[in-house]
Amino acid sequence: MGDGRSRLDLQTDRAHGARIYDYILGGKDNYSADRAAAEATLQVWPALPVHMRANREFMHRAGRYLATECGIDQFLDIGTGIPTSPNLHEVVQEVRPDARIVYTDNDPIVLVHARALMSSTEQGRTAYVDADLRDPDTVLNSPEFRETLGPNRPIALLLIAIVHFIEDDEEALTATRRIIDVLPAGSYVAATIATADFAPEALAEVRRTYREHGETLRFRTKAQAARFFDGLELTEPGLVQMHKWRPDEHTEPADDTDIAMYAAVARKP
Repeated sequence: MGDGRSRLDLQTDRAHGARIYDYILGGKDNYSADRAAAEATLQVWPALPVHMRANREFMHRAGRYLATECGIDQFLDIGTGIPTSPNLHEVVQEVRPDARIVYTDNDPIVLVHARALMSSTEQGRTAYVDADLRDPDTVLNSPEFRETLGPNRPIALLLIAIVHFIEDDEEALTATRRIIDVLPAGSYVAATIATADFAPEALAEVRRTYREHGETLRFRTKAQAARFFDGLELTEPGLVQMHKWRPDEHTEPADDTDIAMYAAVARKP
């Protein structure tokens, strides 16, 4: 991306969820506002690193499951975040070298590093779209989406730790449904959705801390989270805390109170 940093407004004066996530995971693509928000959040909820690692682990497990057991070789990852290896394409192309992946994010620093997301096996392909989930038509009408993913074969839509940045329920549901509606039958949706069900007092403080640092955060109950999968067929074990979704030998043990997201993978009939 060359001198992209000089051309883009990186909005370093306010915290951004992707950069907070990057800082907690030990990355270097964050700024003082992001670090301040992360450290303040750790004061009120020390489990934040466990929670964020569990989110990353779910993405890896879901990606492998979709590529291996569901036969999916096309992926649309909205809310990609700052590249942290292994990224989705590395996970799925390990088992499906021909897999094609379109990444999407609205953080300008992710755009700066998008080249790391566009590496690929020779047989497969990756692309990046600079877009916001709130504007799904920008994603769907982009040449990157249209030229990378075939419209007549199943696509896996990943919404990993993204819908909690849209506070209004109907706006979040409408945006995600717009994308799901254009996916062909046999497609899948994998999502993690923030909740305060298991540690309400601590997570109320997390939400307050995020707001103080300029970032939105919306927790949803299990019933509210389930609405994102309306009309879809949940795979086993259904909608559960993300560390309980098909754990494997790489899944870090965690107390329920340390995990603030539901997760599920569902098939579009």
